[in-house]
Amino acid sequence: QYQLVESGGGLVQAGGSLRLACTVSGFQVNTYGIGWFRRAPGKEREALVCITNIGGTTDYVDSVKGRFIVSRDNALNTVYLQMNNLKPEDTGVYYCARRPLGTCSNYDGSYRTWGQGTQVTVSS
Repeated sequence: QYQLVESGGGLVQAGGSLRLACTVSGFQVNTYGIGWFRRAPGKEREALVCITNIGGTTDYVDSVKGRFIVSRDNALNTVYLQMNNLKPEDTGVYYCARRPLGTCSNYDGSYRTWGQGTQVTVSS
């Protein structure tokens, strides 16, 4: 059974940093593409970044480029999202998801297994 569990969310002031973790079970994290998504209040869920099975990364949203960094620890079976210089508009629920392929996509319908999400709130 494939599972993903996010952690690390919380309340932070603008300009601060958070590191989210996505710990997976039931598979090896370097087998599939793992994406990070965000659902901001009143908005559709959007893809942010993704890491492929071979460690390649892709940013999908211009507003997070250079601020959000995805990485992976194969030994811990965990994917991280380092978020720096956070802004109030980064507030939302953050999800990680598994794509049943080694590649990445910004289409959330191509991801099959989702975590429960973790709330990030950035105060101004």
